[in-house]
Amino acid sequence: MFQNKNKQVRAGWLIFIALLFVFIGQTIFMLPGMTLLSIFEISSGEISMEFDLGAMSPWMVLLTQGAGSIGGIAATLVVFRAINKKNPNQLGIQGPGRDFIFGLFLGAASIAAIFFILLATGDVILLSSLLNPEITWYTLSFLILFILVGFFEEMFFRGYVMKTMEERGNKKWVIYVVSALVFSLVHGTNPNVSILGLVNIALVGILFAYMFDMTKSLLLPIGYHITWNFFQGNVFGFAVSGTSPYGMYAIEVSETNDLLTGGAFGLEGGALATLLIIAGFFATYLYTKNRNIKAVN
Repeated sequence: MFQNKNKQVRAGWLIFIALLFVFIGQTIFMLPGMTLLSIFEISSGEISMEFDLGAMSPWMVLLTQGAGSIGGIAATLVVFRAINKKNPNQLGIQGPGRDFIFGLFLGAASIAAIFFILLATGDVILLSSLLNPEITWYTLSFLILFILVGFFEEMFFRGYVMKTMEERGNKKWVIYVVSALVFSLVHGTNPNVSILGLVNIALVGILFAYMFDMTKSLLLPIGYHITWNFFQGNVFGFAVSGTSPYGMYAIEVSETNDLLTGGAFGLEGGALATLLIIAGFFATYLYTKNRNIKAVN
């Protein structure tokens, strides 16, 4: 049950143990910020049981969620070293800078395409000028947050999970699917979650796995992950997996076409996200194919 035919602890148990350590690491790193937040709420007489990023100050966002992501990164590195007995360099964090740049571009372009399609269909109304974005301290704090989230989630869900399963001899399609399902299930606790939202998160998890597999580096999925989140929430002002950060632009989202807009869960809960994620597979294929051709020549 606990061991495979080679007397190794099964990958599923290692991933489960790693998730527990990640949760503990996040909790420990978030504790100082959460304590400060509780003190401020008590002193102001506004005690709330809800964890609302949009109601926090930009610095409190970093002291709680940002610190939690750092804790998750630390826990992933410790588990990979102490339990898997592997060098953290094997997680795949290294790689050519162009992969990271292409990932940043692809994530941003995907969200921008969805935004302008919704703008054209009238399912989103822009309340401010595209030439006059509102840049605040929230813009900076959420940029830092989403950078940390991108590194943490890709290091764990792609780097750790996929490497652990690969070491145990699992088939490639099983590695892709399991890493994506774990990624989606963890997001199942987010506010306003929807079935299509979880399906899209699993699908983008498979895309990230494909990016990692094709480049042998986490930099491409990390870049995509960062701008996918940042452009949703802090450029165009949509909810990100159920949470609502501050956007540079003020928008009004139609409440009658959740199939396209994703509703309260955000763009990830809409059919347009499904299409753009699928387009990401083709873009990644073309990018890696062209790079491999150049490398041979």
